Amino acid sequence: MAAPIPRGLTTAGRPPRPRQTGPQSPRAPRAWRQRLRGVLLGLVLGLGLLLAPAGSPTWAAPTSQEQAGPASALCAPIDTAGVAALFDRWNAALASGDPEQVAALYGDDALLLPTLSPIPRADHAAIADYFVQFLAQAPEGRIDSRTVRLGCNEALDAGTYSFLLHPAGQEPRRVAARYSFVYSFDGTDWHIQHHHSSLMPAAAA
Repeated sequence: MAAPIPRGLTTAGRPPRPRQTGPQSPRAPRAWRQRLRGVLLGLVLGLGLLLAPAGSPTWAAPTSQEQAGPASALCAPIDTAGVAALFDRWNAALASGDPEQVAALYGDDALLLPTLSPIPRADHAAIADYFVQFLAQAPEGRIDSRTVRLGCNEALDAGTYSFLLHPAGQEPRRVAARYSFVYSFDGTDWHIQHHHSSLMPAAAA
């Protein structure tokens, strides 16, 4: 009867090989190969950017102005004095006596709610027609009180104004009114987009 083999020995008398664990397991080389592949890919991409000829398109992070969008870069500069100058330009057009010159200061889709007419004027022809009658009285305008609000390519000028009128064959008379102008910038110039003017109500007794 053969003697029993001691525990821990093989039939050849050698101790058994230990089981592979840890980084020497079959899974470890596969993970290292994947990492090595990623490093090599990064090096190739980096060399490609370094060796790219000058002038070739490359990606760059957007600047703070680009992140803000184009709107801020397209706002036409204007201040309170600039808004006052727009009224002065309109008043000078009144002094020219030419209705077309006045109507040209209004936008293509402007709306005029005039002082001395109950009819809204919503196109160039209708606006010019109103000023034919109004300019016949040689109006001289002035601002009596004003509030200005500014926006991007828009400006509001509102308050009270008055006109010294010179009707033919009559004594000059001053007419007081409330007004509001909304100006808009069309990429080239400022135009009147909305103009409301109404006679000043009689003072309360």
